[in-house]
Amino acid sequence: MIAKYMATALLGTALVSGAAFAQTTTTPPASSPPAASASTGVQQNLKGNWRASKLVGLAVYNESNEKLGDISEILVDNSGKINAVVIGVGGFLGVGQHDIAVSFDKLKWVNEPIRSASADRAPAAPGMSPSSTATPSTTTTGAAGSGSASATKDNWYPDHAVMSGTKDQLKALPAFKYSDYN
Repeated sequence: MIAKYMATALLGTALVSGAAFAQTTTTPPASSPPAASASTGVQQNLKGNWRASKLVGLAVYNESNEKLGDISEILVDNSGKINAVVIGVGGFLGVGQHDIAVSFDKLKWVNEPIRSASADRAPAAPGMSPSSTATPSTTTTGAAGSGSASATKDNWYPDHAVMSGTKDQLKALPAFKYSDYN
């Protein structure tokens, strides 16, 4: 008989305490920010930034719209500052390519596509107005978040980079080799 009372008491206590635990909620005060954004800084305004992964492979031209090469690598220090951009000059599919390292500020970043003689005469691509192919290029230099992104296109990366010099001048520069810096 005592066992029945004991079992009933334990069952009743479990049911009552279960209901009490279910009613307990822990909500942060309305004035405190969410924990993820406060600790990681992810909730910042990121509009106008570029994705570094999209800069690798970007074409580099000179002022005469001659293609010099492609960006092969972006070298950053441990604080996140970009120290140099490695550009592969010449070659075909990486074979015979001459890598050079240039300072990030030596490049001008352009958001509009390259204008060529054939682009001026060709009809506009579907969905684009004819005037959009004849607009002047918008350039930026230095920091990626300078806010001069094209109003019609925001891909998180520029269209191409511009650097002074010719392909022959860049091939004459000392080659960048990773083994020299190990």
